[in-house]
Amino acid sequence: MATAPPVVEATGITKRFGSTVALREAGIRIDAGQTHALVGRNGAGKSTLVSILTGLQAPDEGTVSFGGEPAPRLADRDAWRRRVACVYQKSTIIPELTVAENLFLNRHDRGRSGLINWKTVRGRARELLDTWSVDVDVRTPARELDVEQRQFVEIARALSFGARFIILDEPTAQLDGAAINRLFARINDLQRQGVTFLFISHHLQEIYEICDTVTVFRDARHILTAAVDELPRAELVAAMTGDAAGEAVGERRDPSASAVDVLKVDSASLPGAYDDVSFRIRAGEIVGLAGAASSGRIEIAETVVGLRKAAGGTVEIAGNRPRPGSVPAALKAGAGFVPQDRHHQGLVPEMSIADNGTLTIPERLGPTGFIDGRRRDGFARSMIGKLAIKTPGPELPVSGLSGGNQQKVVMARALANDPKLLVLINPTAGVDVRSKEFLLGKVGEIAESGTGVLVASDELDDLRMCDRVLVVFQGRVVAEMAHGWHDHDLVAAMEGVDLDG
Repeated sequence: MATAPPVVEATGITKRFGSTVALREAGIRIDAGQTHALVGRNGAGKSTLVSILTGLQAPDEGTVSFGGEPAPRLADRDAWRRRVACVYQKSTIIPELTVAENLFLNRHDRGRSGLINWKTVRGRARELLDTWSVDVDVRTPARELDVEQRQFVEIARALSFGARFIILDEPTAQLDGAAINRLFARINDLQRQGVTFLFISHHLQEIYEICDTVTVFRDARHILTAAVDELPRAELVAAMTGDAAGEAVGERRDPSASAVDVLKVDSASLPGAYDDVSFRIRAGEIVGLAGAASSGRIEIAETVVGLRKAAGGTVEIAGNRPRPGSVPAALKAGAGFVPQDRHHQGLVPEMSIADNGTLTIPERLGPTGFIDGRRRDGFARSMIGKLAIKTPGPELPVSGLSGGNQQKVVMARALANDPKLLVLINPTAGVDVRSKEFLLGKVGEIAESGTGVLVASDELDDLRMCDRVLVVFQGRVVAEMAHGWHDHDLVAAMEGVDLDG
């Protein structure tokens, strides 16, 4: 008896972006009726594979097939929609439209007059939602839906095109425990009705709850595919990290145990982000906040520097309690800050290197309300030298710099006010290897000079220099690891995996 062809199969997929190889001879096979997990650390190639499986990009090499038939041409979007849909972490629902309008956008029924027959559209929408057991009023404006409802509407919309293969990209990232249980129940129901899922998640615990099969990507390659119930959790983490036994990180720094606290966070909470978080950082100490993107680590770091305002608890910087939710107050108290996105939060692209690097210290550049250009440029030249910024001069717009040099400008500004506490969020994201090594080396120098450092990141290389790492999972600090941790153990804690379970 012949076996049924897989719902989707990608074979020998290679995809390059310039000199970067995003996928190298990678592949995946997903059989009908499964919930198949795809996991891997950042940069493993998951997002690139999804873009290829959904027809948004063509592979440079390799093939994709659906039900044993070659994938459609990229230009035939309707054919792709009939085969596959992706429900992204960031919703594609249009807030200003109703549920019915979103479900049948550009597919509205029109009467003889050519006008849209809204009664028919709403009727079709009700029928669709009833078929797939989605309890939402079709007349509701989409902006009034919660995250869970938006996901169910997007799944129903995908099914309305005829697709029976749906990719769920971090579907639980913004859901509470009860909503996650309802999502998993819905996935099981749809599986029984012939729908196949590719489930992408940073929370490995969920893989063992909902998935039948798991595929691991690492460093742009396929590493393994296995039945979930036959793969011990320790082996799954090892496949993701490439570190079976776990290699300890380098030599331990030795910040003084008698050093004063430059950061005190006590019982801080922010609904939907984190709860009851407390920790200390001493002068000269580097402390990591590790966790997946939705863990709450970014929100905790942003609260420390005033980008967010905690609903409860206190933040004290260098003996001062800055006004909550105020970046200027946090900077004045003694904080320096490198935000997670230099393009949107860190730089003013058309302003010069000198202007960007001195935004936090106007009082040093001239009398109140005035900036002495020579003083500003002198300061900028000093920072260009200290941070090895490759530029013909301080007057160049930062938009003309490479990513690594742009990040150095952001770092220079964070250091301009001689902070007692330096807060870094994903400090080496999107920079080349040499710039990454330089920036991390500079952080070590800064700590040696007595500045306390908080590094919020999910990149292991960013965390290796830390004296200790606090692991954040689902809004809570669940573990503290001293310098000397193993990749294997840290990743397991970050992904919510109990290796003894």
